[in-house]
Amino acid sequence: MRSCFRTTVTVVFVACLGNGVFAQRQSRPASTANVSRTLTIITEPNAIVWLDEIRRGTTDAAGKLALLKVSTGQHLLRARANGFKEATMSLTPAQSGEIKVRLVRTTDEAELIFQQAENAREQSKDDESRQKAAELYRQALKLRPAFPSAHVGLARVLMDLSDENGALAEIEAARRARAVYPEASAVEGRIYRESAQTDEAIGAFNRAIRESHGFQPEAHVGIGRVYEDKGQYELAAREFEIAIKQLSDTEPIIYQMLGAAYEKTGKNKEAVVAYENYLRLAPNGSLAPAVKSIIEQLREQPLY
Repeated sequence: MRSCFRTTVTVVFVACLGNGVFAQRQSRPASTANVSRTLTIITEPNAIVWLDEIRRGTTDAAGKLALLKVSTGQHLLRARANGFKEATMSLTPAQSGEIKVRLVRTTDEAELIFQQAENAREQSKDDESRQKAAELYRQALKLRPAFPSAHVGLARVLMDLSDENGALAEIEAARRARAVYPEASAVEGRIYRESAQTDEAIGAFNRAIRESHGFQPEAHVGIGRVYEDKGQYELAAREFEIAIKQLSDTEPIIYQMLGAAYEKTGKNKEAVVAYENYLRLAPNGSLAPAVKSIIEQLREQPLY
């Protein structure tokens, strides 16, 4: 029962050296080290915030979002709210505390429809709602054909609709508009993995990590899942650990995957710790009851 439960989990981050083989990385990206500051982003309410192109959350009703465990290096901050033009700013190593991001309202129809498409995709629960999101992306692209973010968003929807060829075509279009695009490469890896094209998936995930200079948690999760598919659970656990560090310990679902990988290798003690970390971050999450049950069963067994 538990193995069936685990294999149905899908990561959307939605997810490594592009020659189609597994790269044995011995070092960790420098961006995961020296975590020592908290940033409080202040902007419009309900704004989505990215740090180094990784989505870190949404501001509250007061327009605030605390980013914990941010390394002391330089970072790229991006924010977007419905009805406003997206804003990007560089953060210096010396900046800490409150960071104000001013967003300006926009009348750009392509941008506004794209925002609607993003909202529709995130809220979609069935093929009908996914088709509506896809149509919104297509409307935005009709107004602005060279819109790489819209191409990637449409690719994610088409992947969920099991249209792998259409999704790959959108990734190619995104890359024509933006040659170096780690997110597009990570999504491409997910498309290949879900269609059982392992070598192509590894090549795309490797490219995503290379393009982002090592910082691409979706790709690390993706390559971890490929290792998982191949029964190489220790290698999968290593990739999940990298993703957890890069996301500054903010994504509970990866802890669930890490726990499952440890459990498959017989490391019950490490599995329990990982599952407990899932519950720490998502005590009322949809997987919490199942995770609690797994922990109880593991504690009845020897912890090695």
